[in-house]
Amino acid sequence: MAEKVANKKTINRSFHFLGCSWPFCIVKWPLMYQRIAKIPNYSFFLFGPRSTGKTTWLKSELPDAFWVNLLRDEDLLQYRGDMSLFSRRVEAFKGKWVVVDEVQKLPSILNDIHDLMTRFPGRFTFALSGSSARKLKRSGVNLLAGRVIEKRFFPLVREELGADFDLERILKLGTLPLALTTPEEIATQVLFAYVNTYLKEEIQQEALVEDVGSFHRFLFISGLLNGTIPNISSVSRDTGTARKTVERYFDILVDTLIAVRLPSWKPRAKVRECSKPKFYLFDTGVVRALQNKLGTPINPAERGLLLETYLIHEVRTYLQQLPNPGQLFYWRSGTGAEVDLIWSLGETHIGIEIKASQKWRREYGKALRDLRSKGTLTQAFGIYCGEYPEKDGGIDVLPVELFLEKLYRREIFKI
Repeated sequence: MAEKVANKKTINRSFHFLGCSWPFCIVKWPLMYQRIAKIPNYSFFLFGPRSTGKTTWLKSELPDAFWVNLLRDEDLLQYRGDMSLFSRRVEAFKGKWVVVDEVQKLPSILNDIHDLMTRFPGRFTFALSGSSARKLKRSGVNLLAGRVIEKRFFPLVREELGADFDLERILKLGTLPLALTTPEEIATQVLFAYVNTYLKEEIQQEALVEDVGSFHRFLFISGLLNGTIPNISSVSRDTGTARKTVERYFDILVDTLIAVRLPSWKPRAKVRECSKPKFYLFDTGVVRALQNKLGTPINPAERGLLLETYLIHEVRTYLQQLPNPGQLFYWRSGTGAEVDLIWSLGETHIGIEIKASQKWRREYGKALRDLRSKGTLTQAFGIYCGEYPEKDGGIDVLPVELFLEKLYRREIFKI
């Protein structure tokens, strides 16, 4: 179990979020948790949604790095105004690591980084963070192919929280650091600000859409689509937006890592199976904010999809730490039988069914048992909110916390 950073302190401070200061709100919150991500030995892009803790992590891991924060107008304007300034300062730097935070705000700086790598091979190692690669790709800039790897950064997970893990709070408020480490009333305000201000302004500032109003309407409808196979035509009618525009809006959420598409698994060509992807947002707190449910108890109808959303986040975060993360899918037959998650790597296929029930019922595992008995799955797990592990035919049924413990002990995805 991961431990918190040694000598973790709590301090009083005015609450600053999304560029705004709320001086009326003095809160106590932990400085940071020890993250499971590891700094590579080579240059890398680090992409993840805003407020997941990328900058805090980089500062804690690379305290002696030469730092450029393009989120600050002072840095952005001086490097944009003098394009040779970055190279001159890096050349004078005696250390190894160079961090460029929010690199997508000045894509041309990647040309200078490429030049420095070429002229000084092995001398500098670059950490380039941002909320998305979408603007970089659209700009047609040098993405340093073959010289830089890509890593993803996510909100907090069970292994990082340790004794502070609280499943009920996580389902209600998510695992964004500021939402998880502040009182519930403040966390609610943080999340409302996140979806009402940040997401809208982030998209607008990065010039990803022309009609911000229609995107904002779409964004709130996307909260209702979490965990479903979206009907693009229906969303187009509901938002009064062209079908192609709606498709592009979904692409934007995925490219900015606010959402993920879970593709359909097709193990048998002769069996009619669903072929369209499922859509999940990256955080349960963001889901509830978009659904306007913050500050209310979780109702039974939403609990199952919230648990799915959270556990997909945990599994994706864990897999990102592996040399070969494999692929995640869901499976649905033409008759409606379904498995929530399928992990596939080579000839290994592991199925996972997620239920928010306190009791595991035999009917929950029918699709898993069928696939397991036919040899389509090499292993199967059921996850539920009860207290004890069980066996259901060839299915290992585990309580949520035990599943997560086994996940990080590398006892789930084995090849």
